[in-house]
Amino acid sequence: MVFSSLVFLCIFFPVVFCLHSAIPSIKAKNALLILASLIFYAFGEPVYVLLMALSAFLNYLCAVLMGKINPKAVLAAAVGINIGILCVFKYTGFFITTINAGLHLNLNVPEITLPVGISFFTFQALSYVIDVYRGQVEIQRNFGKVLLYISFFPQLIAGPIVKYRDIALEIDSRSINPAETALGLRRFICGLAKKILIANTMAVTADQVFQQGTDSLNILSAWLGAIAYTMQIYFDFSGYSDMAIGLGQMFGFHFRENFDHPYGSCSIKEFWRRWHISLSSWFKEYVYIPLGGNRKGKARAGVNKMIVFFLTGLWHGANWTFVVWGLFHGAFSFFEEFVPSLKKLPRPVLHLYTMLAVTVGFVIFRADTLGYAFAFIGKMFTGFSCSPASMSFVCQQMTPFFFAMLAAAVIGCAPLHSLAQKIPALSGRDEAAFALREDVIQTVSYLGAFALLLWCILRLSGGSYNPFIYFRF
Repeated sequence: MVFSSLVFLCIFFPVVFCLHSAIPSIKAKNALLILASLIFYAFGEPVYVLLMALSAFLNYLCAVLMGKINPKAVLAAAVGINIGILCVFKYTGFFITTINAGLHLNLNVPEITLPVGISFFTFQALSYVIDVYRGQVEIQRNFGKVLLYISFFPQLIAGPIVKYRDIALEIDSRSINPAETALGLRRFICGLAKKILIANTMAVTADQVFQQGTDSLNILSAWLGAIAYTMQIYFDFSGYSDMAIGLGQMFGFHFRENFDHPYGSCSIKEFWRRWHISLSSWFKEYVYIPLGGNRKGKARAGVNKMIVFFLTGLWHGANWTFVVWGLFHGAFSFFEEFVPSLKKLPRPVLHLYTMLAVTVGFVIFRADTLGYAFAFIGKMFTGFSCSPASMSFVCQQMTPFFFAMLAAAVIGCAPLHSLAQKIPALSGRDEAAFALREDVIQTVSYLGAFALLLWCILRLSGGSYNPFIYFRF
């Protein structure tokens, strides 16, 4: 798999990009991207590329039929088909295991390989059909354009979740220039560095800690593992989103941001406005508002939120740990809604409260079982044992490179651009000085990006493969 990553970086992407830039016709460009996307998906999932293409065709067909027969019936069929496909491939084993445990049965649990990115492309397909039903987008009668929208390889397997209306115009007409290409490439490299340098480093420590039995953990190792995973999942997922946005920009597509410095939030509600924005906005638009939103009183709004958080957790995986993680966040959101005095606390206190809740929540998210999650959380607050073995384990994780990447992670969580604008020396009004300063910053940033790319390639060629966390969702 390390080889595949290097093949993508050094062969697949450069070849596709050069061909896309050389081809003059938009139809030919789109055909190239469809072919490249199918090859990209088939490289890891040779069989399930047919499932993805079938999903795209069925949703395309449902949208076309809406203009000919009962739209509400077609929408119901489309929702049933999409959710049915998702349930069969992602939740069959989970449902049967739960039934076996609840009713003390011994039903056979089928082993179904989870198609990579099925949750992402299913939600994209659903949003297209629902938007057609609502009249927010026109029916697309060219199947190739729908297939390109659903299969476009930069964001196919781990998002962000893109709505058809956001890129419909760019499918038909888009322009590429050197400035956009440079910006997109720099964004891609920054995302790659987030993943290879920070997330993968945090992953080594997080995996070591979470693989330990809770009996061998103490308060230091438990917090070390929890913090490492909290940083890993953010830089892993936001790194992929940066790579997808950057690649999209290089091909003339502009995806919306998926993260907005969520670790700077001062409430769980704010956290979800900044974390995985494409998913939270999807649930808000297609589930929360149709359920009634906040139009029917606080109590009903609270119930609606809990439903959304339950589904958000379930969307992430076929395990009760994900469901409880979603409900955990829902409970804090519910708490903030009914305790308005919480907002009067100082911002540092609110930020500490939010990050504490987020970090504890990610322990539940990361754990294989609820029992392990609760035992782990118990060690975070009561594990005062300092035996030689437990302290030796902690010291083994605290390497200089880990501390360097942890420092980079903490700095990377802050909105550095916004902070820089507040520094008087960097926000002067002299236009000439400002232009010169911007040129210097741009030059340094591109040189830095090139250095990061070389470093990432060296790390990839000499290290073990660590897949993106959200590939399994």
